[in-house]
Amino acid sequence: MLDHAFRQWLDANAEAIDQGQCDPHRVLAQIAESQLLRIGVDPALGGSGGDVTAAVEAIAAIASHSLAAAFVCWGQRAFIEYLLQSPNRALCERLLPDLLKGELAGATGLSNAMKFLSGIEALQVRGRAESDGWNLEGRLHWVTNLRQHGFVVAAAIEDDTGGAPFVVAIPSNAPGLERSDDLQLMGLQSSNTAALAFHQVPLARDWLLHDNARAFLPRVRPAFLALQCGMAIGLARRALEEAQAHLQGRGAFLEEARQVLAERLENTVAELKQGLRDDRFQGQPAALFKLRITLAECAADAVQLELQASGGKAYLTAYGEGFARRWRESAFVPIVTPSLVQLRAELQRQAASA
Repeated sequence: MLDHAFRQWLDANAEAIDQGQCDPHRVLAQIAESQLLRIGVDPALGGSGGDVTAAVEAIAAIASHSLAAAFVCWGQRAFIEYLLQSPNRALCERLLPDLLKGELAGATGLSNAMKFLSGIEALQVRGRAESDGWNLEGRLHWVTNLRQHGFVVAAAIEDDTGGAPFVVAIPSNAPGLERSDDLQLMGLQSSNTAALAFHQVPLARDWLLHDNARAFLPRVRPAFLALQCGMAIGLARRALEEAQAHLQGRGAFLEEARQVLAERLENTVAELKQGLRDDRFQGQPAALFKLRITLAECAADAVQLELQASGGKAYLTAYGEGFARRWRESAFVPIVTPSLVQLRAELQRQAASA
């Protein structure tokens, strides 16, 4: 799925991307140049066709080389998905071409909204209606792909008048929108991850993605989470490949464990794709939550298996640089919103109310 030049670029720059030594602008540009953002988008809209399951595989392919780059791709592709599912066709036509070319960065900004949907936390941005739009006030604490050269971010807004919360896109040049410095993360540094503060930000109505967040969010949640799952899938596959290379016929019990884990991983991926294709997850979000948890566990188990297969070499700088990065990446997978703790809490709440 990745062309040879892009694979080479990712492998040569994976450590730099993770540690913030690579220009974040270049990361998104390389993804776009490889045409991966067009996967799962109707050709009539500038895409290459296919469905969202193909986009999941594209993110997985990137994640097998660099989770930070896959994280950027997830943010961009998730925002594209919001546009594709928004009834505001004029906004889609205005923004989509530059998003597909990587000339405009798209940031999901809906992690808080997804937690709101599950009753985990309140919406963090409020909107006061004006004659021609809204005035926004609040803060988003952790948003990825906020590129310095220009971005547009999606956010769910609490209506100050008591009406239904709604979802908007906000351009980076909106007056009163303040971007923090990049967050100092343990890795994933070239992902343009920062916080946003809204200080009386005026926004016109033509930036509306949907007038009812409670209707829109369940509709886009399957793609939001499935695209996110691509990161765990790609990381798990790469760690299992590395484990197999280290074993080279030795350690029969570890090879058996690798095969069992690989089968569990691919069976879960197949179930994820089937659920996306038959739209099962819109009415059964718990099934999707369980798959997300399983895939995160597969990624953690695969990296642990890679460590056991490689032995002490994994702790030597000369040999273990890639492993050390995958170890950090595996620590991120369970905490990306919604975290595994949040998903398990929601599953427990649903079970208790059943």
